[in-house]
Order: sequence, then structure tokens, then C-alpha cells
Amino acid sequence: MKTTNEKIAQLRAAMQAAGANACLIPSSDPHSSEYLPDHWKARAYFSGFTGSMGTLVVTDTASALWADGRYFIQAERQLAGSEIQLQKIAVEGTPTVTEYLTDALGEGQVLALDGMVTPTATVLELEKALAKKGAKVLSVDLVSPIWEDRPPVPSTPAWLVDTETAGVSAEEKLGRLRKKLAEAGAAAMVVSRLDSVAWLLNLRAADLDCTPFALAYCFVTTTNATLFIDQSRMPEEAIAALRAQGVGVESYDRLLGTLTGYHHDRVILVDGSTNWAIYSAVCQNPNFTVKMGEDPIQAMKGVKNAAEIKNLMNCHVKDGVAMVRFQIWLEQQMAAGATITEVDVDRKLMELRAEQPGNLGVSFDTIAAYGANAAMMHYHATPDNCTKLEKRGFLLVDSGGQYADGTTDITRTYALGELTENERTYYTYVLKSHIDIAKLQFLSGCTGGNLDVMARAAVWQHGIDYRCGTGHGVGFIGGVHEGPQSLRVTNTVPFQPGMTITDEPGIYEEGEVGIRIENELLCVERVKNQYGQFLGFESMTRCPIDLTPVRPELLDADEKAWLNAFHAETYRDLAPLLTEEEAAWLAEKTKPLA
Repeated sequence: MKTTNEKIAQLRAAMQAAGANACLIPSSDPHSSEYLPDHWKARAYFSGFTGSMGTLVVTDTASALWADGRYFIQAERQLAGSEIQLQKIAVEGTPTVTEYLTDALGEGQVLALDGMVTPTATVLELEKALAKKGAKVLSVDLVSPIWEDRPPVPSTPAWLVDTETAGVSAEEKLGRLRKKLAEAGAAAMVVSRLDSVAWLLNLRAADLDCTPFALAYCFVTTTNATLFIDQSRMPEEAIAALRAQGVGVESYDRLLGTLTGYHHDRVILVDGSTNWAIYSAVCQNPNFTVKMGEDPIQAMKGVKNAAEIKNLMNCHVKDGVAMVRFQIWLEQQMAAGATITEVDVDRKLMELRAEQPGNLGVSFDTIAAYGANAAMMHYHATPDNCTKLEKRGFLLVDSGGQYADGTTDITRTYALGELTENERTYYTYVLKSHIDIAKLQFLSGCTGGNLDVMARAAVWQHGIDYRCGTGHGVGFIGGVHEGPQSLRVTNTVPFQPGMTITDEPGIYEEGEVGIRIENELLCVERVKNQYGQFLGFESMTRCPIDLTPVRPELLDADEKAWLNAFHAETYRDLAPLLTEEEAAWLAEKTKPLA
């Protein structure tokens, strides 16, 4: 097996043969997915860094990888021994990818990138910056010819979510999309994001690990809609059902030819996440007038309908049953002195979720991190690299499930035994931050950026911060990270009733401890008066929060009241689905905090 440096050298040789002086490899597939099929994990293959986010740049003389705060520790470890220099995103003194390439390239030089996997917004930014230096961008696939034993393109069985579960038919959603396009002054769009295609057509598959999406595009005009997908994995009844709703079906690889040969005059909306190859095909056709804009489906699907909310509530109860049984198992194993590793935790959670009705697997790779490992926000244990649990300190478990009626994401931090006073204090700070968002009432119009600041107050006042957002949207039988809403300082999307969000503040001290507490929340209407409409949140998650580490004197009366009410709801909804012994255990875990 080649080393990272040997792979970089091979890439440089391909660059030289193509007349390029630099190469950009993003973490992306043709659909700008967050979690990638193995076939498109080129950045991981060439760099050795396996985090879900990162960008690799290789020039004639140097190479660098950009990662955000979730992955600093992991990236440093995985890049060790290679020539690749880690660039820490948002850290003072770190250049952006564009700044780095603008500095590296000069007159007549060329940046190579694969237009099929690079978003249009990225290429437009690079072209503009490099033109000032006399450099240019070349779209070319340098990866495929030199990636040995590249995994195949996935093609799993595709299926349709019934309208009763989804709440709205594909035909109705297409009508809503066409109205949004008209409002934007457009008459056509290539829906390229997999979460958008999935929502629009109620289409699901398992082409991405942990995420039930099908590799597909949908070309929508005022009069037609065409799904581009590998038809061999679609049942005839599914194809017939789509055609009955006005959706034609063509082969996945025919999209670009359809766009270049399209002969009707259309203003076509192009989202910045659309890949450069699609953008180029549209620009080459004089019948299209390109209008850049945001994918309107993202905002539409961000607000869940009544059927989706009902189903999500149900799947969170099922997920809570699995989580309760996991904690009971964990306590029993620790009390018996059994040898338990982080990998055992991962396996047990998968097993318990699989027992729940309608489970489709996990919604992301479980993060089971003991002790200092939890300081790495996206740590993932493997059989060859995992830690044994001991009767002291914390175990952080961030996990989630995919179900036929929804998607879940939950984090609990468990005390395994003796704790330091510092650990108990940190835990209570995180709990305060979590509760402060969960019980917050705020005016309609407040954005994720507004609320993120409020969440951090409980840790900021102690000179502590966390290098990530406080929360993210979650899809419906979809991606565990979906927007457009998020609890992040930079987010400008106002919250609306029906939006879901995770509430997951944390404290991460390298080499010491990692703590996170996460529930999923539903945005709902509260009081309306002369000041306007107030909104708030209801917790959808049903799982007890470990009270063992809490320093009650640090919680105020309102925080205690919220915690006790949450635990009362958790017991009410889970107890009927548990055995008598399990219910008695839960009653003890959800007793009011004095």
C-alpha cells in the first residue's frame, strides 16, 4: 500500500502531465454531499485524513489540508509523518484555500480540479481570484486514472415514501417548487443536492452510509420534471407512481447531454452547490439564461409538516427506548467489572436500535469516546484503536438512528465512576447552556446566529468556548445535518414554527475531557402580543440526562424546573414501552432534582 507522500507524488506527476501547477481535491461528490460514498472519498485517499470535512491542495512544491475545529486533533494525528501541512480553519493567521492558491500560483499557471465534484460557487471564487494573478482553472479528472482499487459507484434499491408518511405528495411539492422558481424569476432548475431530490420526490435509497438517499438529479421546468437515476434499482411500481405524478425517469448519466441539447428558452436557477460540470453544460446552451440563486427546496423542507412532526415524535420515542436499554446495559456491565471498549458501546447501540420497529440503521457513525478521547468532537473508535472503559471519568456517546418514520441525533455524557470537581463543574456548565436554549422564548425573526450567542453565555462567562455550532437541522428520513437553519454564529436564517434543531453545547479540553449533551428540539409558537409573535422550543428527544455529575447549586430555579419537566415527559412517553424492571429504573433516573 502506498504511503500518503507516495500518493501525493503520483498526483503531482498527473498534474504535470495535464499541464497543471496545483490541484484542488474537495470533500465532495457530484451532489455536494456532506457524507460521501466511498467512490468519492478522494481527499481521504490522498491525504490519509478521514474526517467528513476537509480540502486538500497540492502544488508543485507543497501540500496543505484545511479542517475545522471539530477535526484539529484528529487531522494532526492522521497527517503526522506526511508532507501535508494542516491549515486550521478560522484560526488567526490561517489563509483560506483561495488565499493560499492565489499566493501559490502566478502568470500562466493552472489549477486543476474535477468539475464533476467541485461546487460552482467554489470555482467561480477561484477563477475570479486567480485571474488577478494571470492564472486559470482547468476542469479535469486527475484522480480516477491513479486511484488504485477505487470503490464502485453505489446503486442500492430505491423506494418511495408513501404520502401518508411524508405528508405531501411529489406532485404537490413540484407545484410548490414551480411557484418558488417563478417568484425568483426562473422557469427551470436542476435539483442536484441529494437531500433536495429525496424530499421533492419522496425518494429514498441507501447510496450513502447512514443517509437514505439515492444518487439522482431532477430537472424541473414549468411543464416537466425528469428524474435522472440508475433505473435498474427502481421497482416498476415506483417508476409508474412517479410518472403518474408528472415525473419522467431517465438514466443517471444522461443529464449533461439533456442540458446541452435542451431547445426551449428558459431562465434556469443555479444554486452555488451545483457542480461545475452542470453549470458549464447550462452555460454552453444559448437557450438557457443562468440566474444564480439558492436552492428553494432547502427552505421548504426545513419546515416540517404535521405528518412529519407526528412521525418524528414517534421515532424519537422508539430511539429513547433503545437509549434507555443501552444505559441499563452499560451500568450492568460496569458494575460486573466486564471489559468494555468504545467499540463495544458502538456495537451495542447498533444492536438495540435494530430491534426497534422500522429501523433502517444508524444516522451517522457513532461517537463513543471515553475520557480525553471525547475532546475530539468527531472521534471514532475502531477495533484497532479504541479505549477500555474504566470506573472513573466520562463516556461521551453521540449517536442516532434512521427509521422509516424519521431521523434522530442524540448525545449523552455518562459518569462511569469517580469524577473530579472540575469534571462535575464543566458538566453542569454544559447542562446550563443546553437548558438555556431549550427553555428560551424569543421573538419571531431571531436567527440561528442570535440564539447561538445566547447558548454560549453559560460557558463564555467562565472564559470557555467550543469550536463548533451549538446545533443543526435534522432531515426527515434524511441527512442528520440539514438546514438551512442552524445554531451557529454565522447563520442568518430566522427560525419558523416546524423547524427542528439540535441543542448540543459542549466543553472540550484537549488531553483532559469532552462533554456534550444533545436533544433535538422543535420550534413552536408561544405567546403573541403587542410586541409580536414569540417562539420557543419543545424537546422531541426522550432520554434521561445523567444527573450524577450535576452540581445543583449552579442551576437556577428555572433550569431545575425545565430539567424536571423534561424528565417527567421522558418517563411518561417511554415507560409504557419498557418492561416493569426497566420502567422502575427509568423512574429512578427521572426523579425531580431537588
